[in-house]
Amino acid sequence: MKLNPDIFKAYDVRGTYPDEVHEDGARAIGAAFVAYLQAKRIGVGRDMRLSSPTMAAAFIDGATSMGADVVDYGMIPTDVLYYGVATDQLDGGVQVTASHNPKQYNGMKMVRQEAFPLSGDAGIGDIRDMIAGGTIPPPAATRGAVTAKNVVAPYVDHVMSFIDPSVIRPFNVVLDAGSGMGGLIGPLLFDRLPCKTTRLCFDIDGRFPNHEANPLIEENRLDITARVLAEKADIGIAWDGDADRCFFIDGTGEFVSGDFITALLAEAFLMKHPGATIIYDLRASHAVRDIVAQYGGTSLMNRVGHAFFKRRMRETNGIFGGEVTGHYYFRDNFFADNGFIPALLILELMSKKGKSLHELLEPLRRTYFISGEINTKLSSMAAVAPTLDRIAEKYADASQYKLDGISIEYPDWHFNVRASNTEPLLRLNLEATTAERMAAKRDEVLALIRA
Repeated sequence: MKLNPDIFKAYDVRGTYPDEVHEDGARAIGAAFVAYLQAKRIGVGRDMRLSSPTMAAAFIDGATSMGADVVDYGMIPTDVLYYGVATDQLDGGVQVTASHNPKQYNGMKMVRQEAFPLSGDAGIGDIRDMIAGGTIPPPAATRGAVTAKNVVAPYVDHVMSFIDPSVIRPFNVVLDAGSGMGGLIGPLLFDRLPCKTTRLCFDIDGRFPNHEANPLIEENRLDITARVLAEKADIGIAWDGDADRCFFIDGTGEFVSGDFITALLAEAFLMKHPGATIIYDLRASHAVRDIVAQYGGTSLMNRVGHAFFKRRMRETNGIFGGEVTGHYYFRDNFFADNGFIPALLILELMSKKGKSLHELLEPLRRTYFISGEINTKLSSMAAVAPTLDRIAEKYADASQYKLDGISIEYPDWHFNVRASNTEPLLRLNLEATTAERMAAKRDEVLALIRA
């Protein structure tokens, strides 16, 4: 079985269909996944992509050929698959999805027991090598059985358990599911809340007829931003394709960065659980650290990536973790990320404080000036190390750490530069105590990267 090794990424399998990912590959991955985990029972879910039904069927065929029983959860968001694997106490699970990628992509997110992720250095590489080396064990004497199961209703109850619905005020909310899996769960949650909702792209359609389901790209937010302004809404909430991430727009139409949402969610948790531990990523605004300190919690900085977050949260019993890219992790959600719990928690925080999202953010935006993530394409991966060395030399008088790429800290500004896991890109995140200083230092560091 020849598969392009590049589809096996740091956190998942992903490529274009049908030239890079296809049914034959999915069948081989299904067999290798079961062999690697020595699994007896696994769960399988899939998103709305046009190729997902046949890709999931092929994966299930490979998995059952190895004797594993499969619980088929059908078309669901990724975090419903995590919920199923954890609550049904399965040996692992796979979601057939390419997350926020354009429609020609597909792939798989893989987890072991308790929805703990496989990653490039723990599982995904082993599966790749097993397929490439032809070392998948022979099929079992008896094929595994497949049972269909719907866990959406208990999942929705689980998500609702994170808030007190009775305190939610009747906010004016605009929702954009991007034709993705948010269209399945969004109505079931918001029909139980007193909010007035305007629902965009709730028809689930793997052709993405309106816009791609990646709200991090500004053009994909044009519709929701326009409607937030037109409806004079209190908040806009958008999901990515597999709905394991959500993104927020305030009532003025301004996109809210993930680190500011992490800071607000940290506040929401510490109001309920004083002294709890919050994990944040090393790219984040100091707003997170400062708010956690203000509320008497413990904040721990972590390297980027869901496998690293979920491990650290387990080790420290962290109640909540947030990444600037919109991944939010919850101890009481099997330490897994979830795209719906943050939406409800932000509405609950707005309700308790009697403030709009814009008002909640105002003190943060007045104090912390962030660049957002700025990418620079390099000629090749070989250019990464010399560039990081140049940065270390230039800022030798700063406090430096190399948890992930290089982080530089001065009293009034700090930044992180790290390489992409998948392509020759360097990513810069920078923050300063004034807008002018942020702009000047951003340009200075970018010039150094691009020299």
